[in-house]
Amino acid sequence: MGKELASATARWLHIDAAFARPEIVAICDIDETARQWFQTHVPTCKMVSDNPEDLISHNDIDGIYCAVPHHLHADLYVRIIQAGKHLLGEKPFGIDQDANARIVAAAEARPDILVRSSSEFPFYPGAQAVIHSLEEAAMGQIISVRARFLHSSDLDPNKPINWKRLVKFNGQYGCMGDLGLHVMHIPLRFGWEPKRLVAQLSNIVSERPDSQGHLVPCETWDNASIHGIIEGHGCSFPITLETKRIAPGEMNSWEIEVDGTRRSVAYSTKNPKTLRIMDYEDGGVQDWKHRDLGYSSAYKAITAGIFEFGFSDSLLQMWAAYLDELVHGRDKMTQPFHCATPQETVASHRVMSKALQNALS
Repeated sequence: MGKELASATARWLHIDAAFARPEIVAICDIDETARQWFQTHVPTCKMVSDNPEDLISHNDIDGIYCAVPHHLHADLYVRIIQAGKHLLGEKPFGIDQDANARIVAAAEARPDILVRSSSEFPFYPGAQAVIHSLEEAAMGQIISVRARFLHSSDLDPNKPINWKRLVKFNGQYGCMGDLGLHVMHIPLRFGWEPKRLVAQLSNIVSERPDSQGHLVPCETWDNASIHGIIEGHGCSFPITLETKRIAPGEMNSWEIEVDGTRRSVAYSTKNPKTLRIMDYEDGGVQDWKHRDLGYSSAYKAITAGIFEFGFSDSLLQMWAAYLDELVHGRDKMTQPFHCATPQETVASHRVMSKALQNALS
């Protein structure tokens, strides 16, 4: 992900974002090959280190994007914030609720520091179209919400084990910790946090080969389905949140569907320029329509609207939103959709913790 952000930074001229021009001036990685990649491909990078303290203590660094395994979030994020560096971190923002609380407390103690979590998919044009429909109050009464993030690569039982399969690195949340904020970002932005829920967690492949080819236990959940009730919005409605690493045939598919009595909208990155939408009037025909969105992004880009939008574009848009908020403040951003906040990560931890307790009780 560090390489992805460096690439997005190199593409800054792709969007109309004159309010800032970011530069990657230093990187830290314990892997020598990764360090060499940055030295070769990022000419603005003047310092390369294997010690994060070199970046945290450096006076010429304004902010840090920190993408590390979950067990390192609390210590590194807190040190970055306390050093007065702006932080763009990764979900789940702490391996558990206690770690998340440490990070959020540090952020609240430094209101001058912008602390946000990476979550790119809501910046796809289709996701933005769903958000606009919700903001317009065009849905009528909400009937139901479903949000999903689906992988399939772990269907192969011979795939070697990695840190996401080990509790000491990934945490007890399993797939929820790594993917949960992606599916909860939009629901939480509209205050849809289920207070009552039922969870189904599955550890489907219980063993995988290690680096020596020996079978070792997979300790974390492969798939999770959370079914909850949203209350306090003038009505109650069900919400389903799915995070799956074993979803046969799926290749990193992010989806959201919101059904209402006046409008229903659905979007999936599987069909990146297509929005499904149904507007309904009493007694009228119930027809789902397919609308081609093209390249209609939050921040105007040089790409013509007839072309397709992809993951690297969503990352660039998210990066622009972070810097827009840093420069202008949340209330004066050049477009209104901001990155995931520490408070939203707190809510995501509440949901994941309840799901874990429910599934294990």
